[in-house]
Amino acid sequence: MRVLAFRKRLKIGSKKKGERKMSFDEFNLSQEYSEEFDRLRKNRVEQSFYKYGPARKNYRTGYVKAIPSMERCLVKYNETGNREYLVDAANYLMFEYMFPQHPKAHFRQTPSEESAGIVGISVAEMEKYKEENC
Repeated sequence: MRVLAFRKRLKIGSKKKGERKMSFDEFNLSQEYSEEFDRLRKNRVEQSFYKYGPARKNYRTGYVKAIPSMERCLVKYNETGNREYLVDAANYLMFEYMFPQHPKAHFRQTPSEESAGIVGISVAEMEKYKEENC
């Protein structure tokens, strides 16, 4: 709860006229996104097609439950540290996106105020805190 109040006070992303912008490196997709992760996910989707059958049939029919399967992967990752489980978990999330089983499934881009938020404190928040307090 303290972190949430801290975030509201910092108002990350809100910049007043004349205020200097926080200095971050230039955006570089190769440092912020993993093509290898995508390659591994796609490889496992193909492998699963031959092992379990078409995803569209398994998930659209509800024969396989995407979210509980993803949760199992996170448990296994937490137990073992094997990142393969993260790749599998991501695929289950993708299948839920493609063939939603949630009764209220929809997509709506949400504003920051409605974000689920992060656990911890971001670099941007720390920079803003330093600017205001040091």
